Amino acid sequence: MTSSPGRSQGWVAVFGAPIVLGVLSMAGLLAALLLGDVGRYLSWLAVGAPGLVIAWTWLRLKLH
Repeated sequence: MTSSPGRSQGWVAVFGAPIVLGVLSMAGLLAALLLGDVGRYLSWLAVGAPGLVIAWTWLRLKLH
């Protein structure tokens, strides 16, 4: 069975952003545990990223 080129890229369009946000959140949590004071600031940025994406998307949809 062969798949079309467009179909193989479809999962990236659907699952790409959630995977990136999940990895970023996990990296932020690990940074908070392992890097001390520097990790505290990195963790706030990384764990806050999904919230910022949600707020940005909501505002974009609200304005259109």
